[in-house]
Amino acid sequence: MTEPGEALARRVADAMFARDLAAQHMGIEIVDVGEGRATLRMTVAPYMVNGHDLTHGGFVFALADTAFAYACNSRNESTVALACTISFAKPTRAGDVLVATAEERTRAGRTGTYDVAVACEGDVVALFRGNAYRITGKHV
Repeated sequence: MTEPGEALARRVADAMFARDLAAQHMGIEIVDVGEGRATLRMTVAPYMVNGHDLTHGGFVFALADTAFAYACNSRNESTVALACTISFAKPTRAGDVLVATAEERTRAGRTGTYDVAVACEGDVVALFRGNAYRITGKHV
């Protein structure tokens, strides 16, 4: 049976995704969401590669940032990024399927810290850390 928090997280994710034209354009899919967590998937399209024939880091960052957003907004409290960093571990290429898994690490007052691992075929290709700030407003 789905917990009420899990159902709310899904409703919030669906509402956010309906307005998230960037994620839609990049082909990002919601795999799973719950309180303080989200897993998203994206297939690297040919337009996402750079001059080295590797996935442009900006697209990897965008996927991680999107997973971060869905995790930190999962309780239906409007939350925005305060600061984010990313470290790239391995390159990927067009056709690769990237999976970003965001997990809440801390949440106190109006701030939270989230870690996102981006993987390709089970290997971590990037690690992202985001600090979130809760603002006024709800999604649903």
